[in-house]
Amino acid sequence: MKLEMRDLMMAVTLSLALGTSGAQAAAGEPSGKSLVLAPAKGNCVACHALPTVKEATPAGNSGSPLIAMSARFPDKAALRAMIWDATAVNPASFMPPFGKHRILTGDEIDRIVEFIYEL
Repeated sequence: MKLEMRDLMMAVTLSLALGTSGAQAAAGEPSGKSLVLAPAKGNCVACHALPTVKEATPAGNSGSPLIAMSARFPDKAALRAMIWDATAVNPASFMPPFGKHRILTGDEIDRIVEFIYEL
């Protein structure tokens, strides 16, 4: 597990150092908000409530509500790592490892992070 977390943090650091975070969606690419709501992609509302997003109803209640994210995750890289693979921090997590299992690309995760970080 230590090796996986180290590799994950190295990838995040390298991505940020190279300026490849891709937080801004290119023309025609889905925004962070649409990825959060999309059943075939992030589908965050299946488990998380997003009380400040009117399109996010009904919302799940098995995950923590996505509010005050910048206070809960002062370091965006930690939030990104959690979305990439929550099991690296909590092996019992039922949150899918979106990056590790290639459900979302790194660029899509970056856009989601930028969107939910402001919630």
